[in-house]
Amino acid sequence: MDLSYSAEDEQFRAEVREWLADNLVGEFAAIKGRGGSGREHEFHEERVAWNQHLAKHGWTCLGWPVEHGGRDLPLFQQVIFHEEYARANAPAGVNHLGEQLLGPTLIAHGTEEQKRRFLPGIVNVTELWCQGYSEPGAGSDLAAVRSRAELQGDEWVINGQKVWTSLAHHSDWCFAVVRTEPGSRRHAGLSYLLVPMDQPGVEVRPILQLTGTSEFNEVFFDDARTEAGLVVGEPGAGWAVAMATLGFERGVSTIGQQVGFARELDDVVETARRVGTIDDPAIADRIAQARVELEVMRIHALRTLSAYDSGSSGPEASVSKLLWARWHRDLGELAMAVRGPEALVAAGAPYELDDQQTNFLFSRADTIYGGSDEIQRNIIAERVLGLPKEPRP
Repeated sequence: MDLSYSAEDEQFRAEVREWLADNLVGEFAAIKGRGGSGREHEFHEERVAWNQHLAKHGWTCLGWPVEHGGRDLPLFQQVIFHEEYARANAPAGVNHLGEQLLGPTLIAHGTEEQKRRFLPGIVNVTELWCQGYSEPGAGSDLAAVRSRAELQGDEWVINGQKVWTSLAHHSDWCFAVVRTEPGSRRHAGLSYLLVPMDQPGVEVRPILQLTGTSEFNEVFFDDARTEAGLVVGEPGAGWAVAMATLGFERGVSTIGQQVGFARELDDVVETARRVGTIDDPAIADRIAQARVELEVMRIHALRTLSAYDSGSSGPEASVSKLLWARWHRDLGELAMAVRGPEALVAAGAPYELDDQQTNFLFSRADTIYGGSDEIQRNIIAERVLGLPKEPRP
């Protein structure tokens, strides 16, 4: 396949680069590079303002159809935007779950009323979303969820617990998978509900992480309520909708992620030069290996996205998740090896971490969240290699 950019694509790249240079100034220049994994607490309100500025100028939901507020840009131009956004060191977004996951799900499976109600708030970044999937005892095994909802009159009444809910403490709404058919098991009897977070029946408890920050949360539903019409798809048929959402998860923003990875690797190389470990053959070999693997990831990601764009998606996304999660975790370990004992000393009291230390600690979770390595290997084994499926209850 042809992975090169056309002249039209490069013209679009110049437009994006110029706009970012003209707009990442003043108050927005002060938050360049802020936010992201392990640092979502940084300048949240300011980053919301920046994302709303992007929306005002038509730089959100680029791949969405025009009738739903997007620009319907072709795949490679979406990739270019995320590449240039990362190269400009622009602030981390606040709207990924709404723009990349829920929005496309509603476009594909939502009612016209749901689209009219929720898509504008995602495009304009005026309503933020979190994902209510994982539970205690039902993390990678999503079909084991036990949170339940009962239809009472014109409302669903929800009880149960979710965990590892990213950015729930900043979210206005949650798209949650809950069991709505008593006595149902596994994939049957689940529904995909849209639940307002600002109500007495919802409690959010941040989880303290190794980084000293809290972007993951526990969410407790205690007779929480949502309107009867806020079920996406048919009641009891939420498994298919939930899987559709996961299919959107590894989208074009992964290319921008890899540009960010390249910046982190450059920072490790610069540190190795500063402290002298660049002359260590073992360190030099690990750096070279990281460069090669990063380019392999980029090519694989472009091929995977092209397959999605042509409607022939398969288990390639599982390969991508394995590649980037392990690569990023290994980069964190390399950063610590480059610095030696210095890496074990906090940058400041009482527990202030620099970017490399934060990346090292947070990247320990990369091989778990978003689908653990074990789950991705099972998918590849069963769907690519044709191996027998694991026994399931």
